[in-house]
Amino acid sequence: LHLVFPLVFLSCLHWGAVETMASWNLTVVFPNHTSTQSYLGVLDDVNKYNVQLNTIERLWAAWYLWMQNDILATGIMTFVMHEVVYFGRSLPWIIIDAIPYFRRWKIQEVRLSSSQSSYKWAHCQKIPTWKEQFECAALVLFSHFTVELPQIWFFHPIATWCGLDYGVPFPPLWKMAYQIAVFFVLEDTWHYWVHRGAHWPPLYKAVHKMHHYYSAPFGMTAEYASPIEVMFLGLGTVGSPVLWVLITKDLHLFTMYMWIVMRLFQAIDSHSGYDFPWSLRHFLPFWAGAEHHDVHHEKFIGNYASSFRWWDYIMDTEAGAEAHQRRREKRLAKAKKAQHWPGASKGAGYDEHVIKPVAAAQTLTKDVW
Repeated sequence: LHLVFPLVFLSCLHWGAVETMASWNLTVVFPNHTSTQSYLGVLDDVNKYNVQLNTIERLWAAWYLWMQNDILATGIMTFVMHEVVYFGRSLPWIIIDAIPYFRRWKIQEVRLSSSQSSYKWAHCQKIPTWKEQFECAALVLFSHFTVELPQIWFFHPIATWCGLDYGVPFPPLWKMAYQIAVFFVLEDTWHYWVHRGAHWPPLYKAVHKMHHYYSAPFGMTAEYASPIEVMFLGLGTVGSPVLWVLITKDLHLFTMYMWIVMRLFQAIDSHSGYDFPWSLRHFLPFWAGAEHHDVHHEKFIGNYASSFRWWDYIMDTEAGAEAHQRRREKRLAKAKKAQHWPGASKGAGYDEHVIKPVAAAQTLTKDVW
């Protein structure tokens, strides 16, 4: 394997170099290319001869033309984009954790007497320490280089074989919007069932337990997970667009990038540990958000979906105080209805007024958080 992998990798890079000129010369006017030309020089020529393209499309085209290797160009751009977005989006939450003003919206907290110090108050609100933030960031970064980066290099040949487009111009905004909406639904479905399966005791102990190391999550913990979990749950994020383009032959790499950016924002925000009055869930009732996922980390069960609430509602796996109360009320109503069931004939060998209330009480104790 240590000989095969480099050969496969180099062959992919060679294919990417051959593929570049075949695809880009058909869409971009670029007459003055030289192998020693800088990226800014390539961009200047693209700007000069392709006025029909917008600024982002010109930057995009110049990158691929300058790299002269589509696999390498896509791989570098994908990895850098992922790192910038992941750690860039995590940074505001690190700052918020350090400012006491925002702790009024912290989801998990323990009420202490006013006589106790502000330090202990912050500690009992489960604010992550700087050491915890650093250790989490170090492990996540290590995972990105050792688990995610090798997969990124093989994404381009697989995706283009399925029909992914990466040329210019980009698709219209309306098309990108509805495709991203479809990906959110597909990923949420995948995430619910895989995540729920990961809580099966043998799998939880072997795979998923690492992600629950922090019972009060913070933004950086979104991708704090074992390599197996990173690959399987990440398949919902990457596999949904690949499946879409395999079936429809209609997807652009830029659309996929926008989807990944939004998915990273969603994942990091849902692990932030804060529920603000302006959080999206207050405007979209079916949106999960941090409040939904924070309860999952606190209770270690229920609330398995990533973006939406409907799967947990349909499958009766909602967690938290409100869901707990709704479930109790539902079972109480069911028990009362059974108590007055007309089919329960008198004189059947037992006293229904004694047996049924006992059964109802037993039912109410079987509540799953």
